[in-house]
Amino acid sequence: MSAENCDAPLSVSLRNALNSIQCIRDRVRDGESNESDGAFNLSNFWDTLNQAVKAVSQEATKLSLAFSRPPLPSVQDGEKLSESILKSVLTLSTVYYWLPKSQGVTLRRQVRDATVEVLEGVVHLLEVILSLPLHSLTQEQLTSTGGVWSACDQFAQLPKENKEALLVVLSSQTGVVKDAIEEMEQALSEAQDPFNDVLDDDPDEGNPRGNQDMYWSEKDRQVIGSCQGLTKAAAACLRKLTAAVKANGDSAVAQNVAQLDDLADISREISPSVDDLALCLYPPMDYSGVENNVSKLAALLKKFLEIIRCSHVCGESELTWVQFLEGAVDHNLQKAKLLIELDS
Repeated sequence: MSAENCDAPLSVSLRNALNSIQCIRDRVRDGESNESDGAFNLSNFWDTLNQAVKAVSQEATKLSLAFSRPPLPSVQDGEKLSESILKSVLTLSTVYYWLPKSQGVTLRRQVRDATVEVLEGVVHLLEVILSLPLHSLTQEQLTSTGGVWSACDQFAQLPKENKEALLVVLSSQTGVVKDAIEEMEQALSEAQDPFNDVLDDDPDEGNPRGNQDMYWSEKDRQVIGSCQGLTKAAAACLRKLTAAVKANGDSAVAQNVAQLDDLADISREISPSVDDLALCLYPPMDYSGVENNVSKLAALLKKFLEIIRCSHVCGESELTWVQFLEGAVDHNLQKAKLLIELDS
């Protein structure tokens, strides 16, 4: 017997809360934050937001416990529980909207995503309560309650200003690019066959995997070497920028905040571009596709380095590695193009 089927008036209050929270979640996910008309106190914002998150966690716990075992709450108590969870969610979303774009779009996006995750957790909890039996605390109800707690706990690890938010983006991108480089090196370490670990010989076939389209030629390997140089330059760009942001990044001035957002935006484009290049290197190698993706990644890295050069995080010492990496990008691009055009 579920709350939905057991007591219609009780389920109505839960269902109404669920519908309202779904609407709030969608508005937070798709909507814009408020623009600050006056001075914005970032420290006060975080204090208030953390209190709001704590309240949601507490109300979710109360709601889950109330429906974990018989008897069901009275209609009046059920309405109070529904109103309390809805009020806590409204407060959380309202506080999120306080955060203006002027504090950084990168920061606001990460706070928004964390807020949406909490709201989705509450939605799931309500859906579980409305659908599952009430005679005992089910595993699914425990899991959904834990999901709300976990989403709320993540707020303690959120970046507190835009400089920190950019560092989160750079760390994520660096990890993905590093994985792509290691995957390609692993494939190259196989004597001839990059599919050795994913395709098995068929013992019934007289000519196991004899198709040369599944192997790299010597020219292929030379092309891959130059592409590796370009992907390693991408990793170096991210690594060097991370150090520069830690040393020189500033979130106190509006122009600098906007520059940090620009760096975050273009940083997010790097790992997909590296992945596109890595994927087209597998045999049979399509040289035109490789050349196209090499050119795209090189152009992106040049744009990336130019944005770094023009930003406040680039001092005299940073300019040295910016210039060096610009040269490395050009060198590997030209090397790849020459190898691709050779004998074509």
